[in-house]
Order: sequence, then C-alpha cells, then structure tokens
Amino acid sequence: MKPNLRKFVAFLKKYIRFLAPGGAILLLLFIGIVLGSRQGALQSSFLTAPASAISSFSAALDSTRRATIFPESPELLVFEGSTLAAATPPVTVTPKVLGAIVGTLDGEGGAEIAHYVVEEGDTVASLAEKFEISTNTILWANDIPKGAELKLNQELTLLPVSGVLHAIRPNETLGSIASLYQVKAQKIAAANNLDSADDIFAGDLLVIPGGSPLPVSSYIPLANSYFIYPIPVPHYITQGLHPFNAIDFSNGSCGESVFAAAGGIVQKIGYSSIGGNYVRILHPNGVVTYYGHLSSIGVSPGLQISQGGIVGYTGNTGYTIGPTGCHVHFEVRGAENPFRR
Repeated sequence: MKPNLRKFVAFLKKYIRFLAPGGAILLLLFIGIVLGSRQGALQSSFLTAPASAISSFSAALDSTRRATIFPESPELLVFEGSTLAAATPPVTVTPKVLGAIVGTLDGEGGAEIAHYVVEEGDTVASLAEKFEISTNTILWANDIPKGAELKLNQELTLLPVSGVLHAIRPNETLGSIASLYQVKAQKIAAANNLDSADDIFAGDLLVIPGGSPLPVSSYIPLANSYFIYPIPVPHYITQGLHPFNAIDFSNGSCGESVFAAAGGIVQKIGYSSIGGNYVRILHPNGVVTYYGHLSSIGVSPGLQISQGGIVGYTGNTGYTIGPTGCHVHFEVRGAENPFRR
C-alpha cells in the first residue's frame, strides 16, 4: 500500500468511530468503489461490519424516507381566530377502503341540468312552459316558496324533466333510491345518462323523474358545532340559500384560503361549467360538502383531511356573476346547511 493511502486509511480508522454506523458504512462503501480496492483494510472494514450496524443503517434510511414522504409535523394554520389545525392531508386511503365512495375527476354527474338567469317578464309558470317541466320542479330545485315572485337576475336551476334532485348517500344503490321515490330505476338511469347502475357515488346529485321531495326528517342530523365556516373571519355571506343547498362566502378578494368545514375524505375534485374548480369531501356521518368556484385546488381524491385543512382558494371559475365574483360556493348534501338564513 502506498504511503499516502496508508495515512488516509489510518485517518479513517482513527475518526470513523465518531460517525453514525449508517454514515460510516456509506462512506466506506463509497471510498471502496472510488479506489477500486478489492483487498486491504477498506474492504475488510465494510465486509466485517456487524449486523447491528447494517440494521441501524437500514433503519436510518427508512426513517429518512418516512420523514420525506410523510412529515411528522405538518404545517399548521390558524382558523376561527385561535385554533390550530394541520394544513396537510396526512393519510392516503386505499381504493379498497374507498370502494364506491370516491368518484372520477370529471364534472358533476351526467344529468343535463340547466343554469338560468331570470330575465324581465319571467315567471315560474312561463319558465315551466318554456322548458316543459312542472312549476313544482322549479320551486323544489330552487327552494322557492309557492307564490313567490322571481327577481331579475336571480339564478335558477332547471331540471331536464319534471321531478326532484336527490343527493346520494353512502351505501345507497340505484335500486334503493328508485324504491325510495317509487320510480323505476331505468327511468332514473335514463334521466341521468347513466351507462351502468354502478356509475353513482355518495354525494352525486341525481334527477328523479316524477319524484317528489322527501321529508326534511330524512336529513342526517348535525350538531350545531359540527361545521366551521369554510373561509377565515369575517365570513361574509354574499348569497343566501340557493341550489343545491348552498351558501356563498367571500371576504372581498380572490385567493382566500378555503377550509374543510369538517374532517373527512377528499372524495372528488374536478371542473364543471357551473361550479368551476370544485372539491367534494365525504364526512364520517355520510354528509358530503362541496366547495366550488375555486381559483385553484389544494388536495387530491382519497386524501384524509382534518377540519380546517386547506382544500383550495377562492376564485370565480365556472359560472359566476359580476366583476367581484370571487367566492366559495359551499354546499351541504345530505343534511341542512347550518349557515342558511
């Protein structure tokens, strides 16, 4: 062995005890490859490394990987003025667990639901005649009391046939929904352009042709504190209750953080011509919340998100009215919207 190399190896032997076992092994392996030495102290040091050191190295590497992929201390955010919550969705749920809960990344449902803005002279009766649906269908879909007059520029949801909308709950099937409304499953499938009875997911909205509204008692009960506001204070409501069981919130600017109103699984994200960029969250009690018109989306389907976690940011994507249309369209499907006025 050359004098310089002997000195270098002696130096290593003297100081390598100060390195962590994993680091020492890596260093020796690297030097062995660079020097191309098949004999001598360097090769011997690596090959005779105790099993405990190799085990320590493996554990250290695994720990590094875990820290990189699943940070133990996610970024925290403050909501409601004083409460901390994780801003990062911590867990990915397997497809087996999600089953028929998580849908695709495309738009909302297959029914041809129209969005209409009231013009001068429009009445419920005239629109019913124009779109060939019953007056009750317009009233039910838009939560309009009987006898109420339409307002200029009022936004309406118009179904393709006479009937009602149904928000699907977990474990419901096309057959069970058909039985609930006493309507044939084939008619429901045709009205919603379904290729298969399996093409429905919790939180989807189905048009029920010839159906009538279910009693309010069919809603899932919620505690008053179950949901938090989906945007930071001051929680301005820019539009009261409107389709589909929605409230609009805005703080007067675009790019405001939008929070998960409660913990759950990010069920679906995507874009639709009316809702724009949207996120849907399925909560443990079976209720689904919808966050629409987002400027950008901050989550992926299948992720577990905590209450207060950021799902995206306010925007005016999709169909919004007016130059200051940046807001979040917040829907509650399967329960009453607690922010209704």
